Parts: sequence; C-alpha cells; structure tokens
Amino acid sequence: WFLSKIQDDFRGGKINLEKTQRLLEKLDIRCSYIHVKQIFKDNDRLKQGRITIEEFRAIYRIITHREEIIEIFNTYSENRKILLENNLVQFLTQEQYTAEMSKTLAFEIIQKYEPIEEVRKARQMSFEGFTRYMDSCECLLFKNECRKVYQDMTHPLNDYFISSSHNTYLVSDQLVGPSDLWGYVSALVKGCRCLEIDCWDGAQNEPVVYHGYTLTSKLLFKTVIQAIHKYAFMTSDYPVVLSLENHCSPAQQEIMADNLQTTFGESLLSDMLADFPDTLPSPEALKFKVLVKNKKIGTLKETHERKGSDKRGKVEEWEEEVADLEEEEEEEKFKESEIFESVLADNQDKETGVKKLPGVMLFKKKKTRKLKIALALSDLVIYTKAEKFKSFQHSRLYQQFNENNSIGETQARKLSKLRVHEFIFHTRRFITRIYPKATRADSSNFNPQEFWNIGCQMVALNFQTPGLPMDLQNGKFLDNGGSGYILKPHFLRESESYFNPSNIKESMPITLTIRLISGIQLPLTHSSSNKGDTLVIIEVFGVPNDQMKQQTRVIKKNAFSPRWNETFTFIIRVPELALIRFVVESQGLIAGNEFLGQYTLPLLCMNKGYRRIPLFSRMGESLEPASLFVYVWYVR
Repeated sequence: WFLSKIQDDFRGGKINLEKTQRLLEKLDIRCSYIHVKQIFKDNDRLKQGRITIEEFRAIYRIITHREEIIEIFNTYSENRKILLENNLVQFLTQEQYTAEMSKTLAFEIIQKYEPIEEVRKARQMSFEGFTRYMDSCECLLFKNECRKVYQDMTHPLNDYFISSSHNTYLVSDQLVGPSDLWGYVSALVKGCRCLEIDCWDGAQNEPVVYHGYTLTSKLLFKTVIQAIHKYAFMTSDYPVVLSLENHCSPAQQEIMADNLQTTFGESLLSDMLADFPDTLPSPEALKFKVLVKNKKIGTLKETHERKGSDKRGKVEEWEEEVADLEEEEEEEKFKESEIFESVLADNQDKETGVKKLPGVMLFKKKKTRKLKIALALSDLVIYTKAEKFKSFQHSRLYQQFNENNSIGETQARKLSKLRVHEFIFHTRRFITRIYPKATRADSSNFNPQEFWNIGCQMVALNFQTPGLPMDLQNGKFLDNGGSGYILKPHFLRESESYFNPSNIKESMPITLTIRLISGIQLPLTHSSSNKGDTLVIIEVFGVPNDQMKQQTRVIKKNAFSPRWNETFTFIIRVPELALIRFVVESQGLIAGNEFLGQYTLPLLCMNKGYRRIPLFSRMGESLEPASLFVYVWYVR
C-alpha cells in the first residue's frame, strides 16, 4: 500500500525537502515544516538535499509510528497488525468512554480513516488507519457536543455569561495607539457579543470613535457601525450589545441614532418585545438583534408610545450624581467622568460605635452633573439602559429590570470581598459589566475568573492584549458552540442559593486525573533545531480553593516527540466554574522559561480517554499540528 502510494513520486530519482513535505501531506500526515526539515536533514545520508525512497520511508515512520500509539494499538490488536471491528468497539468502549457504542459507529470510523482499501473492505483497521483516527478531530480533548449550541437559550439575558470587549476600537495601548475597525471585526469573529464604542463630536457633523483625551486615532462612527453590521452574526446568531460611551452633543447623537437605524434596519431593537414588557428577553427571543446600551430618558412604555413620532431636535436633560468618596483611589481619578469608586461602610463605625445600614456609602460631598440626551438616541435603548451603580441596597430598592451597571475592576474587587452575597444577589437580577481600571494604559487585563465566580455577566477585556486573561476568556467561550452566551450555573441564578466562591459548603466535587503522555511536534523557539528542553504546566482556574497548578519534569533536547508519562490528580470542588489550562514551555536557565503554546477549556467540556490537545500561540493562533497527547479520566 505504502509503495503504491509513493513510487510515482520517485520515478525521477531522489526528491528534495519541498517534495517530501508535499508527499507527506498527500498521505494525510499533518506535519510542521520546521520539524520535517530537521528530520530530512538527519536522514539525508549523503547530505545532498535529496533523499531516496527508503530514506523517505524512514522519515514517514519517524513522524507517524509514535511508540505511545503503537502500544495502544498492540493492546487491542490480536496479531499486532490488524484491529478487527470487535477490537475497535472494545477500544472505543473501554478507553474512549464512547456512549451508545455500536458496530455501526466502528464501521463508520473504519470507512473514514482506514487508507488501505482491502483492509477497509474487510471491516478492519490497520495501524495506518488507527494513527489517522487518533490524530483526527474525533479524538480531541474538547467535546464535540460543546461545539454546537446545546444549552437552554430561553432564560432571561441576566442568566448568561456574555462575551464582552473593552474599548473594542483599540488594537494597541489606551493612550497613543491606533483605533482600527479590525478591533471590532476580530472581536466579533471570536464570538464577542458586547462591543464598546466611545463616541465624540467629529468634524462635518460626523461623530467619531476614539479614546477621548488621548492621542489614539479616530474612526467615523458610521464606518464602525457598518463593519459591525457586516460581521455581527457571522460567528453567532445571538444578540449583539453596543455599549456606547457617549460624549456627543445632542445634534450628533441624532446622527448616531440615524446611522444605527439606517445601517441595522429591522435588526436594531427599538421597542419592547410583546412577550417581555417587564422582564429581560432571552437570547433566543433576541436572535439576530442589535441592542443599544446607553443612558435613557423615561420609561419603556413612554418609548413605545412615541414610536413613529418625529423626535428631531427633542432633547432631554439627564441629571446624575457624581460623588467624591472618602477613599477614592488616585489611580481611578484618571478616567474623566466614568470612575466612581465606592467605599462601603462597615456595619458599625469603629470610632462612634453607631450602627449603620449595610451598603451605605461614606461621602465627602455630593455633586450632580447634567447631561443632554437626544430623544432619538434615548428611544433606541430598550433592555440595556446604562445606570450608574450606587450601592446594592439602592439597586434592591430602585433598580429596574432593564437597567445595567458598569463597575470598574477595583471597586468590583472590593465589593466582592466585602459584600459577596449581596453582589451575587445583584448579578442574579441585573446585568453587570466589569471593565479594566483606567491605569491599565498598556491595555493589560485582569483575571476575569474572579468576576465570573460571582455571576457578573459582562466581564469586559481588552481583546487586543494576549496573555492569561484572554486565554481564559477564549477558553471559557469555546463552550455552547462559541455563541458568546453561556448559561450561568444554577447556584448563580437561583434565589434560594447561598453560594460563596470563597467558602464552599455544599458541592459535588470532581476528581480529575490527567496522564500527560507525550508532545507532538511542539513549536520551536528557534527554527534551527527541534531539540528544545520542554515541560508542561497544568493549571486549574475556578473558585479560590480550586486554583492550583502542577508541572511535568523537563524533557531535554526533544521538542519533536517528548514523552513524560506523568499522572496528575486534581480535586475540583466547583467543576461548573473550572477552566483547565495546559501550557507548554521551553526551559531557559538564564532568561527564564519561554512560552511555546497553550490550550484552555472548561472542565465540563473535556472528553475522557486518550485525547489530543491542540496548541495555540500567545496571540491565539492555531499551532497545528503541535499538540499534547493525554489520557483523561474523571468521576463525580
């Protein structure tokens, strides 16, 4: 079979590196050019840059005949040459935990992956077929069923984690970097469902988008809206929220309203849905809809009654409190008009001993400011009205179902420590957005996990900045078909729950065991050789008690096929919130370890059995065929 596939390519004699690479691809063998180049060099005995058919066969065997796969194959093959259909069924049942196993499924796998025709016709599988199956998408760690929307999408919007971006127009830092449409396009392609748009008055009566009071470049508002319209529903059918940070005059607000209506047409939600007059609709009810998040004048009923009327030139004033608080942090003063740092009083004043209401704030003085809002723009805000957060007590008493809060990370972190039960009670009822503090001028990110742990729906990150926070973001939102909406666990939705991420009383823990077997064609730090010193770190992110990391030993001088065969066990108290991150590094004794690749996914999206883990670069790009080979088992 093998010779019949390749002999034509050797009719003209020896072949070079490029032809070797093409021939491997023709044989359905995925391989990294850098690794093939090194193996080619090692097997080119005459060092002429050309190899014989026998040398090619040696290269092929080095790449495809991995010892760990041969061992599994031999365990289930009666003669170490062929897997009978029954043997394959046995392997799939015992090792891969395949539910609803049948001979039909085994037959389909043989038909799909067995390259040798006579073996395929006999309903058998050779090692060639087995290795192709083990390298296929059917043996990935991520569950196939999580690749499509499988969760109940009929809950109200506040019951979901929503993929959210901060200052989406920026593709670099917050102060002097460029604004670019690519920020919106790439976020939408990644499944982001809440985009931020900073709007300011521009020349020629055209509103512009940029980071105000900085040197970041400007985009036309209408161009941004057109780009969003084009890509809004490419990755996900579920609603897109446009979070407007609006600094425009009423005249240019009217132009914004006109741009939104003209561009989005029927997709723009501009009135209540008949079935949802006083509750938030579901993602299902809002499919293919665009929602505007902004300040709003009056009630939904008044908006409904004004529908169709001429709103040109109609302006209302919005008055809001601006508070100087006793412990306002210097770093938060930077962001004009937006930062609002609250300090919650203890239940008892330490000096006076006077009892206070929980959630009351200590003010030095109160100021108010008046904002002018065009009615035309205000009336486009339906279920996502921006409302400044005052206190949990105030929200409990006065906040309406369609009012959302944006809270800076510093204030949110403080509240999550001082008032965790009130915070979770708040996020059960109201959409809460968390955004990075203003001093992150380099567009760095906080760890989003701490805010998912308390049920915050919109944890907004700088999508342009690679690193751990974006790895967690991308990993979490792989779930539910990459739709950008993930149903929160029941204990973050149900009113009778007393969940506290820092003090887990009742849980159904999972014991997770991962045998890290080997690496496959790992990325290289220097393209000159495939002899890196490699190690793997496995990290768990979730509630504080679940956070931990373990790592393998270092395998010296082998990035092509390092074998660790090390087993790690984790006891995870709250599996519903847990993410597992695999990081591959190259050991560096002087400059420290170098990042090679990573993969992050929700624990409950992990398949059991022998699985392949594809690796991604720091920028989130696929490094295929670079991957890890593991055996996973867990029990609850």
